[in-house]
Amino acid sequence: MSELHKFLFDGLPVRGMIVRLTDAWQEILSRRQANTATGPYPPPVAELLGEMTAAATLMQANIKFNGALILQIFGDGPVKVAVAEALPDLSVRATAKVTGEIPADAHLPDMVNVNNQGRCAITLDPKDKQPGQQPYQGVVPLFGDHGEKLDRLSDVLQHYMLQSEQLDTTLVLAADDKVAAGLLIQRLPVKGEGNLEGAGTAEGDRNPANEDQIGRNEDYNRIAILASSLTRDELLTLDVETILRRLFWEEKLLRFEPQTGLEGPHFACTCSRTRVAGMIRALGREEADEIIEERGEVEVACDFCGRQYRFDAVDAAQLFAALSNQPPGSPAVQ
Repeated sequence: MSELHKFLFDGLPVRGMIVRLTDAWQEILSRRQANTATGPYPPPVAELLGEMTAAATLMQANIKFNGALILQIFGDGPVKVAVAEALPDLSVRATAKVTGEIPADAHLPDMVNVNNQGRCAITLDPKDKQPGQQPYQGVVPLFGDHGEKLDRLSDVLQHYMLQSEQLDTTLVLAADDKVAAGLLIQRLPVKGEGNLEGAGTAEGDRNPANEDQIGRNEDYNRIAILASSLTRDELLTLDVETILRRLFWEEKLLRFEPQTGLEGPHFACTCSRTRVAGMIRALGREEADEIIEERGEVEVACDFCGRQYRFDAVDAAQLFAALSNQPPGSPAVQ
């Protein structure tokens, strides 16, 4: 079962989290594999998307934002866009659009940053928007301070979080076809909320007290070095208790109750056959009939979970018959 663990280092300005997505991540992959139009993700794409899903979960849990946190990677490679979304209840979903061949040994630059034009965007979309309120979005390039391409998603996100939060952050991410996992270690803010919600990169928004501590806190630096020693294989194969014991056996940790099941990370997608039926009704009877005549059915696939919805001539007839049988002025069935 997928799980999220939060902890603090007693007496030190450092917090941490570990997420292990098992059933949630496998559900995302199995739905994509079942999509006959696309087939499964190539392994490097699945690894990137798994790391993104783990990272989105960690960031959502870290900021306690009442809305969707959407992590996007896009650029000029064969992966045009990859998206992972985490909601406040820690439900997650993810998708990627692949338009070209992906070599088995492809890394982040090969997939989305061939000409160093790739970008990473994090969008915070409030659940209950006020009139005129727009989602907050921050964007960073997929290269470092000297224009060098970044090979790892974790390096991109550490750079992003340093800019947006002015807080030192260490991320270790890994994914395969069974597990998507991540470890986050972060220095606590000196002042303010110190999180992505409402944070900006404009000079007037920056907190000098937090900036002054960047890279200078010895306790954080020591713990970050320990966290960075965690290997990909260890993160994917070891249980959380073993990871924490191996990394921080000399530190006193304050542990919170693990979040699992519906209280923890879990897969969820808002698509449904009812919603797709509403889309087909919106097309109109004539256009739906033309598609069925040409292809034998109307087929709609959810971009996020890969689930395919098919409506044949009988299904379509029932949709529009139900619509025509409604009393005048009745709303369409949704």
